[in-house]
Amino acid sequence: MKQVKTKTAWQKTRKFFNDIHLWLGLASGIIVILVCLSGTVYVFNNELREMASPELYKVDSEGAKPMQIETLIAQVKASTGGKVTSVKIPANPNAAYQFMVKLKDAEGKKDRAEKKRGSMESSGSGKGKEGGKGKEGAGEGKRPSAFAVNQYTGEVLGNVSEAKTATAEFMKTMFSLHRWLLLDKIEKPLFGELENRKLGSYISGTATILFTLGVITGIIIWFPQKLKAWKQGLRVKWSGSWKRTNHDLHNSLGFYACIFLFLMGITGPQWSFPWYREALRKTLGTYQPEGFEPPADPVSKISVNNSKSLDIAEYINKAGEVLPYAGDYLVSLPKDSLSAVAITKNHTGFFAPSAGDKLLLDQYTASVLKVDVFKDKPFNERISGSIKALHLGDVYGMFTKIIYFLACLIATTLPVTGTLIWINKLKKKRKPKKVKAIEIMQPAL
Repeated sequence: MKQVKTKTAWQKTRKFFNDIHLWLGLASGIIVILVCLSGTVYVFNNELREMASPELYKVDSEGAKPMQIETLIAQVKASTGGKVTSVKIPANPNAAYQFMVKLKDAEGKKDRAEKKRGSMESSGSGKGKEGGKGKEGAGEGKRPSAFAVNQYTGEVLGNVSEAKTATAEFMKTMFSLHRWLLLDKIEKPLFGELENRKLGSYISGTATILFTLGVITGIIIWFPQKLKAWKQGLRVKWSGSWKRTNHDLHNSLGFYACIFLFLMGITGPQWSFPWYREALRKTLGTYQPEGFEPPADPVSKISVNNSKSLDIAEYINKAGEVLPYAGDYLVSLPKDSLSAVAITKNHTGFFAPSAGDKLLLDQYTASVLKVDVFKDKPFNERISGSIKALHLGDVYGMFTKIIYFLACLIATTLPVTGTLIWINKLKKKRKPKKVKAIEIMQPAL
């Protein structure tokens, strides 16, 4: 008589998750390819932009000393007619200083819409935390523009924020594809009165959620029925048929990249859905309800003897004493006579963590008013403050960027290899089975 094999509980469970994995992949495959392909390129957004415009980022020190920052600020004001709000001082002597300038409203109207559209893109490399919602007062104009300055000659090299190069335009297109599937470039609404940018964001966000669930189910079905066969899931058999090679590429590469793909997927939808962002913050224990006002920062103490702000070099020297490591400085100038000088310092190097340490200094005495060292924060606050860095791969400098680039490249191929596996299984099911002789089984003694 014919022997009937009974499926084990694990086989039934694996079959269930395998079906979920299949339909999640089929439902989101095309969108995932577009989002991951654009994300692969965008990992090196800053580096590619700098390569395309070296005249804005590179200077020759030639053994000279940088000019006084106050002198450079005066040069920038005279050149742009705007108000300098902060200055970035890189540790690399051959990297140009960058001054954030609040231009007059009349001078910035032509590109305000573009700046708003690229708010996430122009918010920097994601060092530390996600940018908040800034409010511009009446007549204050657009968000500040970054001007590069040669710190050795005082020459204003140009507006980094408005650099018009083929690379910059290409990266904007990649960002639009990644966030809105290029739907923001279509003016007429495609779906009722819903803004095309929101429509694209909803589609990409939904596909990302499905992709994340696919990653989780993929991890589950990766585990073999027999633990001794686990090594097979780590190898690609190149000598086998193309079907076997394709299966191994999907199975093995997906496993190697799964942790990074999960981090990308779990953080991405927060830019598409407010409810997701709120749920993510609540899960991390860092959610603040609307209208919540954090404790006020300490202010500078003005007196008869201390009524003049110090040179920026003195603030930097003080920050170097409190945070004794090599790094880039971002000095935010005080808005009024009571505001403190805010300094953010970031590590540099191949394995440098992206999150910066922050100081608040009295603008009259350079005394330390507040120290905010990132590594000393609770774990949940560090994760919450690094969501953008976790999504972009800017967590530990170039090291994690390279890993994210490879992982995102793998993610681009997974819908393709997965679809081929599904098609091959369909063909196998439709193929007529050969009639085999009935084996007579001897009863066990």
